[in-house]
Amino acid sequence: MGPLSDLRIIEFDGLGPVTFAGMLLADMGAQVIRLTRAATAGAAVFEEVGGAVLHRGRAAVAVDLKSPHDRDRVLDLLAGADALIEGFRPAVMERLGLGPVEVAARAPALVYGRVTGWGQWGPMADQVGHDINYLALSGVLHALGEPDRPPRPPLNLIGDYAAGAQGLVIGLLAGVLEARRTGVGRVVDSAMTDGAAQLAGLFAGLTARGLWSETRGANLLDGGAPFYRCYACRDGRFVAVGALEPRFYAALLAGLGIPAEEAPQHDPAGWPRLHDRFAAVFASADRDDWATRFAGTEACVTPVLTPTEARIHPHNVARETFDDRGFPAPAPVFDGRRAGPRPADTLSLEDAAAAWRG
Repeated sequence: MGPLSDLRIIEFDGLGPVTFAGMLLADMGAQVIRLTRAATAGAAVFEEVGGAVLHRGRAAVAVDLKSPHDRDRVLDLLAGADALIEGFRPAVMERLGLGPVEVAARAPALVYGRVTGWGQWGPMADQVGHDINYLALSGVLHALGEPDRPPRPPLNLIGDYAAGAQGLVIGLLAGVLEARRTGVGRVVDSAMTDGAAQLAGLFAGLTARGLWSETRGANLLDGGAPFYRCYACRDGRFVAVGALEPRFYAALLAGLGIPAEEAPQHDPAGWPRLHDRFAAVFASADRDDWATRFAGTEACVTPVLTPTEARIHPHNVARETFDDRGFPAPAPVFDGRRAGPRPADTLSLEDAAAAWRG
């Protein structure tokens, strides 16, 4: 039983962050009902690519939110819930008669979780966009990629999942804690632009002090430092080097066979030369040769694994980081035991209501 086993959540099915947030909550034991679009709503039930992972652990209930009957049943479910999560554009839920005002009338302690790209208000709130656009406007995208090429989007990991979904879950749980004390819920507005800017707060502080350049690939953690970047090996595969601390850097130099006096660590003017030297050494052997050479040292050198390789790496196998299908397991781990997700059932609205009452 997970730590959120007494939490009841209604998830209005969508794409990206709201789906990931529902998975996180279910993985930690919350009772989540995922409301999907009914076939009678004029469209087939949409199964998101990756749904075997992202939809796990909660029941799916088909509803037609434009139907007064279904809408009333949804309000009945919400009356017994601690929170809801939705990722529609601003005012969509209000037009359906399921906005915060209508829901609060039935469930005053419910926490109303909303996740969007631009937020619920602001001059761009009603505009469309995707993860790459939200990162662009937050200033984060500018910092990602090679200095002589256009910025490179980091999949949809930062905007949708870290900034949007995890921001929503943190805000939602904070709201539930308060509601259980006060009996009054809140509306949580998780905007991916806000969350992405917050994730980059350290670098905003460094920039303000003149310790971080807005030029990509010129800084300590963005590939500019030769001791914190990836290198190609003889076989075309890669290693990741993260030798930030002096003793780790010393171990790196020892493994590469480079005298310390020839490679001062904190001399940015000499970084391009060191990068070329490190690159030439790493290119002289295969990736797994380097992994073996640096295993057990403090050099912070690891192989860059493909997703397929990651699933069978001994460390990940020992921690059961992936399940027997190769899908990522729930995280974090509580009390040293990794919980498996509950089955994802399909229920009718009536069955869901009965299960909720039970």
